[in-house]
Amino acid sequence: MKAIHAAQVKAEQITRPPRSRARISVVIPTLNEAANLPHVFERLPFEELFEIILVDGHSSDDTIEIARQLYPPIRVVLQDGKGKGNALACGFAAARGDIIVMLDADGSTDPREIPAYVDALFAGADFAKGSRFMDGGGSVDITPLRRQGNRFLNGTVNALFGTRYSDLCYGYNAFWSDVRPTLNVDCAGFEVETLINVRVAKAGLNVAEIPSVEHERIHGVSKLHPIRDGLRVLRTILKERFARRESQVAQVPNLRELDSRGRAVSPLDALNEQPLGLASAG
Repeated sequence: MKAIHAAQVKAEQITRPPRSRARISVVIPTLNEAANLPHVFERLPFEELFEIILVDGHSSDDTIEIARQLYPPIRVVLQDGKGKGNALACGFAAARGDIIVMLDADGSTDPREIPAYVDALFAGADFAKGSRFMDGGGSVDITPLRRQGNRFLNGTVNALFGTRYSDLCYGYNAFWSDVRPTLNVDCAGFEVETLINVRVAKAGLNVAEIPSVEHERIHGVSKLHPIRDGLRVLRTILKERFARRESQVAQVPNLRELDSRGRAVSPLDALNEQPLGLASAG
């Protein structure tokens, strides 16, 4: 199965564009992150990006308004469910770029690292995953409990799937858009990073780890619950280990994109209204 999928990916790579013409989509899940967005947007390498997709979980603050003030061409997609996994699934489905970058909205992941992920993809990787625990990486946010939990879960994945990952539960990743069917994100919560990493391994994709520094959340309180979410991650690992590939039905989110007037429209309607590409953020 891995050999067949690897051959399919290799055939699709023929259509991957050179860097000079590659379109990079950044997907940012949000839920009440208005206070953090100025910090994040200040560090985005706009000149290298094709589009920014904010996937909002029905924020009660002015997250969407602040995002549009900071960058008017931003695409705003509403989740059709709840949780980070669902938000990413919606963002992946909406993305029109050749490369998709996953970025957190709380300031913990540094947008200035995006070029390093893109470099790895053009060096031959199908999937570039951030690592806080390799040389050059680090974290000023992770607690001792989360560190130990990640170490145990990471070791479990390495043992069960033959990987050599140094980090498992980290949400800063980038990948070629043609591998989306392999990821097929069909979970709701913070186990999404593990689900993606495991499915990438099962498919035999070429993975490159990128040293990344995780910063503290700027404002607000983390929505992660170490024990509860750790158990969900473990269940995900075991389920994927014994799941038959044929049983994974492709998930198609019910996308709703907000136009410039705040009306919910289909992504195709929004595409007609909004020009492709990114203008100056200033």
